[in-house]
Amino acid sequence: MTFDRPEKPPLRTLAVLIAAIVAVAAAPVLSLTGTLTAEAFASSGDETLRAAPYAFSIWGLIYLALFSYAVWQMLRQTPETPALRAMAWPSVVAMSGCALWLLAAGLDMKAATVIIIVGSAAAAIHGLFKAIPHIKDLGRASSFFIFWPMGLLAGWLTIASAINILTVLTAWGVITPALALPAALIGIAAVLAVGSAVVWRLGRMTYGLPIAWGLVAVFVAELAGKPLVAWAALLAALAMLAISVYAGLPRKRR
Repeated sequence: MTFDRPEKPPLRTLAVLIAAIVAVAAAPVLSLTGTLTAEAFASSGDETLRAAPYAFSIWGLIYLALFSYAVWQMLRQTPETPALRAMAWPSVVAMSGCALWLLAAGLDMKAATVIIIVGSAAAAIHGLFKAIPHIKDLGRASSFFIFWPMGLLAGWLTIASAINILTVLTAWGVITPALALPAALIGIAAVLAVGSAVVWRLGRMTYGLPIAWGLVAVFVAELAGKPLVAWAALLAALAMLAISVYAGLPRKRR
C-alpha cells in the first residue's frame, strides 16, 4: 500500500467540476432568459464563412467528455500527476469561457465573443502543451480522460475562433462583400496552419478531428453559393485529417 501519493488540491478539484457544470448548463439556462441565441448571433455576420448547423452537434460529445473529465479528476483513486496539474487550471479557464461566450453572444457583445473564444482556445492548447511531456508517465485511463476531452474542446474552439472572428468583422462591415471571398480563404488557410502546427507538436489526433469535422461542415454550407470556398474547406479538412492521423501514430507520441 502506498501512503506517499500526493493529494489533489481540493480547491482546484472543485473548480474543475464547477467549470464543467457551468459550461454544460449555460446553454439551457440562458435559453430561458430570452437573450439573443448563439444561432442568431452567428447569423448576423455569416456571409463570409459559415458551417452547416449540424456541425454544432459536436457540443454534445464535448460536453459529455468535459463532464466525464471533471468527475474523473475528483475520484479518490484518480492519481495526482504532473499532467493533471498542468491541465487543471487551464481547463477551468477554457470551460468557463464556453459559458461566458454564450453570455456575450446573447448580449450581442461582439468584441467580447472574440476575446473569450480565442482566450479559451489558447488556454486549452496551453494546458495540452504543458501536459503532453508527461504522457508517458500516465496510465490509459489518465491519458484518455485528460487528452480526449481537452483535445476535442481545443480543436473545436480553434475553428470556431476563426469563424467567430470573420463573423464579427463581417457584422461590423470591415469585411465587405468584395472582400468576403479572400477573407474566407484566408480564414480556412489560417485554421489549417494553426491546427497542423498544434496537432504536430501534440502528437495527438484528438485535437485535429474537430477541426476536420468543422471544415467539412463549411464545405456543406458553402457548396451551393461559394464553391471555391467549399472545395478549399474540404481540401483543408482532408489535409487536417491526414496530418492528425499521422501525428497520432505511436512513433510520433511524446
